[in-house]
Amino acid sequence: MRLPDFLRATTFRLAASFAVMFSLSATFLFAFIYWQTALHETARIDRFLVADSALIARQPTPDIYRAVARRNLGDLHRITYAAVFDAGGALLVGNLTGPPHDLPLDGKAHAFDRLPGSEDTLEPNAVRVVGRRLPGGEVLVVGRNVDALHTLGDIVWRALELGVIPALLLSIGAGGFVSWRAQQRVKSVHRSAERILYGDLRERLPVSGIDDDFDRLARSVNLMLDEIGRLIENVKRAGSDIAHDLRAPLARLRENLERAKTSAGAGVALTGVIDDAVAELDRNLAAITTLLRIGEIEAGHRRAGAERFDLAVLVEEVGQIYQPLAEDAGIAFEIDSRGELPVTADRDLLLEAVANLVQNAIKFTPEGGQIRVATAATPEGPAVHVADTGPGVPVAARGRIFERFYRLDPSSANEGSGLGLSLVAAIAKFHGYRVTVEDGAPGSVFTLWCRTEPVLAPAS
Repeated sequence: MRLPDFLRATTFRLAASFAVMFSLSATFLFAFIYWQTALHETARIDRFLVADSALIARQPTPDIYRAVARRNLGDLHRITYAAVFDAGGALLVGNLTGPPHDLPLDGKAHAFDRLPGSEDTLEPNAVRVVGRRLPGGEVLVVGRNVDALHTLGDIVWRALELGVIPALLLSIGAGGFVSWRAQQRVKSVHRSAERILYGDLRERLPVSGIDDDFDRLARSVNLMLDEIGRLIENVKRAGSDIAHDLRAPLARLRENLERAKTSAGAGVALTGVIDDAVAELDRNLAAITTLLRIGEIEAGHRRAGAERFDLAVLVEEVGQIYQPLAEDAGIAFEIDSRGELPVTADRDLLLEAVANLVQNAIKFTPEGGQIRVATAATPEGPAVHVADTGPGVPVAARGRIFERFYRLDPSSANEGSGLGLSLVAAIAKFHGYRVTVEDGAPGSVFTLWCRTEPVLAPAS
């Protein structure tokens, strides 16, 4: 017979295990308390019997008889025993018909289950008995009933039955209820997961609103699903953008080759067409290579290893590379990287990000303009500012210029493939950095906000 799911759940097994452990612990505690109580009370009774028998034995014989008689006369509940027997075992005085069988006469307390009664009957008693031989050869027997200790044990075990067993059943019942509730939550999560598995990427795990572990886990998974959905949309959009962006140049390339095939008579003209075709293919291959690189960085596959270095020195290196290019284009180029700015990052990737920002500034700054690359220490961490005096970025486009293939003027041939800033954004996200654009009045100011200790994307 198959048990219900909630009875086979880990929650129920844990609750049942804790209930059993609690019951065993309570049983052990009760047993230990009873054992210690009985041990203490037995020792107390033994000390009393030994001292009492020694006191009686030191008295003269007539006083011994009177002491035994007085003791029995005042015992209305028959919990004490005292008797004197002659050397042959005949009763001289007391409430026993004979000395207990095999009682050592050593003046120490011994346990017996039965004592010979005063009317030649065997009473089922639990007693502690002390036997002594008197100077005249008589035998003194002093005892006390300890049935109360057994009664105490019965009370303890009855309390255990009345307390622990219901607690055990209640614990198991509570565990079953909690397990059933958890199982219902798990089933709802499972249903949502199945819908997501079958393609409904808009589905999210249910959140009850009580902010328990299930809710926190569901929120984390939902955030992960949001990110997966965003990445899938980016992939879809990237595929569309690639098809759109490559269709026109490839069609143009094919048209040129067809024209060269039919009309190019001279070798020089054919060579020029081939050179144009190679240049067009190089541009397309560069765009595809950049796309692959962005995908690699966003997936976290690039883990060459972070190292600690000075960001100001890196900016100086970028400036030394691009300053001649800017001056050839008639653009004033200034670098301000004073002060040490230590960061821990992938140096090659960060160098590429800063270089792309500088390339972008050179591309859109007209002749006679100015570019300024500066580093600064901010409350957030080290930062790199790249300011230009170009046309600037409209406010409406600032939220989109880091998207793949986005260009302010798609008809312009000077804007490239629209992937440079996307690569910068991917590198920034990989390190846990930010990249922003602001109005430079004139031009724009791109800022790469770094951290001293980055949060690198996990390797896949």
